[in-house]
Amino acid sequence: MSRAGGFGGGAGAGSRGGLEAETQRSVKGNLMVRPAPDGRFGEFGGRFVPESLVPACLELEQAFDEAWASQEFRSELSRILREYGGRPTPVTRCVRLSERLGVEVLLKREDLAHTGSHKLNNVIGQALLTRRMGKRRLVAETGAGQHGVAAATAAALFGLECTVYMGEVDTERQALNVFRMELLGAEVRPVRSGSRTLKDAVNDALRDWVATVGHTHYCIGSVMGPHPFPYMVREFQRVIGDEARAQCRELLGGADPDVVVACVGGGSNAAGTFAGFVDSGARLVGVEAFGGAAATRGAPGILHGMKSHLLQDEVGQIQEAESISAGLDYPGIGPEHAYLAALGRATYVTASDEEVVAAFRLLSETEGIIPALEPAHALAWLVREAGRAVPRGATVLLTLSGRGDKDVAQVRDLLRAGAFGRASAQSAS
Repeated sequence: MSRAGGFGGGAGAGSRGGLEAETQRSVKGNLMVRPAPDGRFGEFGGRFVPESLVPACLELEQAFDEAWASQEFRSELSRILREYGGRPTPVTRCVRLSERLGVEVLLKREDLAHTGSHKLNNVIGQALLTRRMGKRRLVAETGAGQHGVAAATAAALFGLECTVYMGEVDTERQALNVFRMELLGAEVRPVRSGSRTLKDAVNDALRDWVATVGHTHYCIGSVMGPHPFPYMVREFQRVIGDEARAQCRELLGGADPDVVVACVGGGSNAAGTFAGFVDSGARLVGVEAFGGAAATRGAPGILHGMKSHLLQDEVGQIQEAESISAGLDYPGIGPEHAYLAALGRATYVTASDEEVVAAFRLLSETEGIIPALEPAHALAWLVREAGRAVPRGATVLLTLSGRGDKDVAQVRDLLRAGAFGRASAQSAS
């Protein structure tokens, strides 16, 4: 599904007319609002899908617009996230880690939400939409398993059927989450094509949706895919940034943090966080896996119904992403992130697997909080740049998008095998 084929077809893609002027008009105050009518953020985004899926995308766009304008829908979503999901999640001061790094570290604790990550914010919203559209089945993709678990959870809550596609490689390294999905009543289908990771799970989920669109909603897990998914998922995740903005101002005497940082695969937790601070003076930083750095090493292309920055070779074929983290093992980023990078409003950087394992241990040892490997990327960048790109004394908000229960066995095996001996020695020093 590169620029040369798959869902790269131009059906429903829309015109580029006026996009340069629209980009020039964009400033901090009107970023991360509704995209252009064709689903574009500047030159990125759009709706590159087969003709058979255009009606489904248009149906979803209309359903979301009507629901998002409905106070009844918004109130029900907020109530469920509060009473069932555990919102608002707190912001935690990291006293010992802050002393160690010389910067004030605040964590937005999405790891404390029900199911252990930020994913529930999005899937509860999409499950409510599924019910509103009169459909009975959810199909989802997952990498690290957290979106799959959240989708299975929402399906159980609302009495929906649920099928989750997961790359075979990821089913092996996230076996616990596979069992959790099955325990919740979902069918998990291992994907054995391609790299057998997240990209291929998205491919199969899209194929399923094409064949069953009459009664199935594709509950996509990140700010990617054809319009309206990037916009809709960002809005469902905006609760992270809105809460964090108010919480930081309370903690910081009315001030905003100097830096806001989050990990980026597709980028939903980062998009939700950034949405709360994009009109502030905070520096926005997204941290990718070194082996999946589409924002920093990719080029514009089309994949999974969207135009964005993608890892690809000289003829436009998609290259495989590599990461210790299943959730960041994706060869692209959400189109709005590509747009923020192009405007210079957000900066995108990378962290290596070795740095991530060291950060995973460091937070565990200093604060008694075991992070998922995904947000450990954001922490790894902060550890590396504290006192450098992040000045001493600066205040940093880091979105801890998930807890590390799912990753402890993988990290244990890596450390026992000596894969990151130098990292573990550094983190313990």
